[in-house]
Amino acid sequence: MKEALLYKKLDNKKVKCELCPHFCLIADGKRGICGVRENKDGTFYSLVYGKIASSYADPIEKKPLFHFLPASFSYSIATAGCNFRCLFCQNWEISQMPREQRVIIGEEKTPDEIVSTALNTNCQSIAYTYTEPTIFFEFAHDTSKLAHEKGLKNVFVTNGFMTAEALNMISPYLDAANVDLKSFQEDFYRHICGARLAPVLETLKLMKKLNIWVEVTTLVIPGLNDSRSEFAEIANFIKNELGEETPWHVSAFFPAYKMIDRPPTPAETLEIAREIGLKAGLKYVYSGNIPIKGAENTYCGTCKRVLIERYGFQVINNYIKNGTCPYCGEKISGIWR
Repeated sequence: MKEALLYKKLDNKKVKCELCPHFCLIADGKRGICGVRENKDGTFYSLVYGKIASSYADPIEKKPLFHFLPASFSYSIATAGCNFRCLFCQNWEISQMPREQRVIIGEEKTPDEIVSTALNTNCQSIAYTYTEPTIFFEFAHDTSKLAHEKGLKNVFVTNGFMTAEALNMISPYLDAANVDLKSFQEDFYRHICGARLAPVLETLKLMKKLNIWVEVTTLVIPGLNDSRSEFAEIANFIKNELGEETPWHVSAFFPAYKMIDRPPTPAETLEIAREIGLKAGLKYVYSGNIPIKGAENTYCGTCKRVLIERYGFQVINNYIKNGTCPYCGEKISGIWR
């Protein structure tokens, strides 16, 4: 066990967790909503420090990050647990295990071992992903600091439900993030995810202020968050609050976990979302999880020429030169080296 960061000790051996906006008040012997942080005799502990439940060298495009070191690999790690309870979770076996079964699995690893493996597998970054990196914050913090010292970059694939204190603490070592903006409806967040929308929006805005490279993903679920009006709300938020250069990924849903009664997302719906995003003024809108011709490519915002050709997680051609369009010279936002 590792003593947790970002908590307060209260009377009667209670503690208040200040890592995410649930702000759990936890009595002695109890755990927070995430199921992986426990109060023991008035001291708060992470139960997943170094307990790696999943690890793999992934293409960075799988995160998805399309404007961050394209065609590179990112050593991806996760522990069990999550501070959300999304009914459609694709990784529910490990994300919900501590909550539903009170079981925490994982192979013991140190930050040094993670960094060494990343270097030995020719990865250019470490991604804290698969589950929610906020709930294994202490391990992510220690690992990301060491990774920077060794010349590696760090990536969060996150639901964005973290406090400003947590984000400010990790920000010196966090180079990029893909944030799930699951919906623009408060009811969706409360009833489908067990959380709230506003803190996610605040995290996104703070990430931009902290100069963390941000890309946004929305998993489009038929009948729940697939209206034209909601697509427009999300696109306008991204453009007005994060900037027109912020990539938006609209991804297809497939039935999973407790949401097996809904059909997969039609390609036509993703095409509509992409069109709305581009009309709203976003420069880079991508679709994912199902192939749509041209919808995974990066185009120049000025001359509209193809700059990066992709198929799935594979980069076929990359024509960007020193972060600019080789045809018209426009600067293409992102991290290219």
